[in-house]
Amino acid sequence: MKKFFYILLLIAISIDGFAQPKSRETINFNKSWKFSFENNEKAITNQFNDANWRVLNLPHDWSIEGQFSEQHLSTTQGGALPTGLAWYRKSFSMPMTAQNKVVWIEFDGVYRNSEVWINGHYLGKRPSGYTSFRYGLSKFLKFGKEKNIIAVKVDNSEQPNSRWYTGSGIYRNVRLVITSQIAIDKWGVFATTPKVSQEEAEIKVEVNLLNRAKKNQVVDIQNIIVDSGGKVIVSEHTKNLSLKDSTGKYFQLLKIKKPQLWSIEKPYLYKVITKVFQQNHEIDVYESTLGIRFFNIETEKGFSLNGKPTKIQGVCMHHDLGALGAAVNVRAMERQLEILKAMGCNGIRTAHNPPAPEILDLCDKMGFIVMDEAFDMWKKRKSKKDYSSDWTAWHQKDLEDFIKRDRNHPSIFMWSIGNEIREQFDSTGITITKELAQIVKKLDNTRLVTSALTENVPDKNFIFQSGALDLLGFNYKHEGYTDFLKNFPNQKFIASETASALESRGRYEMPQENIQFSSRDVKTQTRNADWTTSAYDNVAAYWGTTHEEAWKAVKNAHFISGTYVWTGFDYLGEPHPYPWPARSSYFGIIDLAGFPKDVYYMYQSEWTEKPVLHLLPHWNWEKGKTVEVWAYYSQADEVELFLNDKSLGIRKKGVNDFHVKWSVNYEVGTLKAVSRKDGKIVLTEEVKTAGKAFKIKLSADRQSIKANGEDLSFIKVSIVDENGNLVPEANHLVNFSLEGVGSIVGVDNGYQASLEPFKANYRRAFNGLCLAIVQASEKVGKITLKASAEGLQSDTIMIETTK
Repeated sequence: MKKFFYILLLIAISIDGFAQPKSRETINFNKSWKFSFENNEKAITNQFNDANWRVLNLPHDWSIEGQFSEQHLSTTQGGALPTGLAWYRKSFSMPMTAQNKVVWIEFDGVYRNSEVWINGHYLGKRPSGYTSFRYGLSKFLKFGKEKNIIAVKVDNSEQPNSRWYTGSGIYRNVRLVITSQIAIDKWGVFATTPKVSQEEAEIKVEVNLLNRAKKNQVVDIQNIIVDSGGKVIVSEHTKNLSLKDSTGKYFQLLKIKKPQLWSIEKPYLYKVITKVFQQNHEIDVYESTLGIRFFNIETEKGFSLNGKPTKIQGVCMHHDLGALGAAVNVRAMERQLEILKAMGCNGIRTAHNPPAPEILDLCDKMGFIVMDEAFDMWKKRKSKKDYSSDWTAWHQKDLEDFIKRDRNHPSIFMWSIGNEIREQFDSTGITITKELAQIVKKLDNTRLVTSALTENVPDKNFIFQSGALDLLGFNYKHEGYTDFLKNFPNQKFIASETASALESRGRYEMPQENIQFSSRDVKTQTRNADWTTSAYDNVAAYWGTTHEEAWKAVKNAHFISGTYVWTGFDYLGEPHPYPWPARSSYFGIIDLAGFPKDVYYMYQSEWTEKPVLHLLPHWNWEKGKTVEVWAYYSQADEVELFLNDKSLGIRKKGVNDFHVKWSVNYEVGTLKAVSRKDGKIVLTEEVKTAGKAFKIKLSADRQSIKANGEDLSFIKVSIVDENGNLVPEANHLVNFSLEGVGSIVGVDNGYQASLEPFKANYRRAFNGLCLAIVQASEKVGKITLKASAEGLQSDTIMIETTK
């Protein structure tokens, strides 16, 4: 009987998944929220009836669930998807053992103008949709069996407030954090490396404590550094520290002999475990990532990492995940970075706002050099309802939280305080730049401060004239690179944004001799009937240039530390050069579905040491047409082209060439390229004339995924002929059906003017390809996806889910 009552006691103190609190407990708070577009202010009260509201798990982006529509043309730049206002509510219980604890709710990001209540008590408002924030819940909570209600109002109705797709809702992770009365503050540990060499590294650890005990305290602090396997490398324990006020700041210095250095090739990570004690009793523990590395940027020589000269080969990335929208999913982010890493990319610019923390975790683990960006505008607006209206009240708090949140990430090498800021054109830019740089340096003086500038003439650029930037970041205008050292003596440089080339995957127009620039006015833009642009690298936005021209300028300028190409992936919104019905960008090296465009292989041939040979275009044309054939290649001296085994000649790249080309009179058959080095074959690639579409072919990026309710398998759908050749212009409507322990959470095809919804069980192929994204449930088992289309043989693929 005693055992029975003991079990009941354990159940009573483990309500809604909360075990008895430890010194610090972090609880995933994403599950089982109620959601509604019903705008009823009574939703803040515990008595409100939300029985008819939708139940869902976070992160959640309601915009991506909507239909593309002309009704949303006020948000065309944002993707022409619905925005509006909505509410979230969650019911939960707190164990009695948490009564003497401090309870916080943490939001990684809510878009936009979020307001939060607990049990009817107002906690606050956060206008920015990109910042992370928290609220204290303790004094408003009910403990035991009584229910607590958290209510969140999200108002993204004022439009336009962005130049790209933002998403709407609680689209990043939420958690509860339970601590003792004395605990490490949020983002309260900061580890820096004041001295680093191959022989020894000094680690300075700053610990910020929060005292809610209402009286002076004495504490001990211990910092432990462990290696990637969890082995303790060094430990420092300081006793009898006085904590007199509500906060306290303390420092320790630790040393590691022969440290493993964090690098692009081997991003080695240590961990700092910080513990707080009172009377030998552990009252808090906090873990931080540590990467040990040193870097330098010189005026004449550019960037070096750990003493090794390194060109930053980066891309700019907006935060949306294609068909998944802005809702955070770690696997979707990881897939994007894997595709970029295989291309040779080693840098990410978080354009143009604080990213989700998970993308920075991945950059730490995978080895990317990050430019972490805070703002797209300051006090002067770019859109009618954007953050400029919140600037005066919120920019200091938002910037401080941004720096404190992200400063332990070794992947971050530079802070960007702005992108193409309009204050660069007048003297207000001097004052604001100095203020922002001072805020950054007060919180982190270990990294460089930059801003992405459009004006590369000193007299026209007041942000530069402030003298507050450590690194000058310039967007576009690559023709001016040759004058940088003369115009900006003793400065350091990064090409913060380059290219803005325009391509639709698999769409080929025979290249012209000159670059085709878009019109400044989309209404006068010459259009293709299907709203596509050519996949040859010969079309660019009027402010930019082609990928090849942009890279050539950076590659040949030794003083430019590197580049961040606009952009790595296509993204929702900014559908330049076309208006509606175009609804996503054309700038990506990779399309919205994650399929590489041809120029991907140009970068791969330049940015990696691997042999590359890529042939374009496809080989299905009308008889007698003159087709321009390009080949990207590397690790070879030459490429020979054959048509139906007849040589069409050998081509070799010049010093500043990135591809070779032939003009070929089309005939049905096989186009074959052979690359050679020292007379020996390196690689061979063939492109065959495809026959009539015959069947569907499915292939998954992973056929074994985790049964955690979040993991994804990205399934590529190819329309092929009887011999397995991709049919390059196939546009069949593909229908999907799924059985088993998962669901279809998104479909896409990479076509920038497709108006089909992302949340569906069908998708039309675009130039032979489309995509289905399958998500695991929390059950172990199998998922079977079937794809079918009228007139084609169907295909089936099986995905296994495991714990």
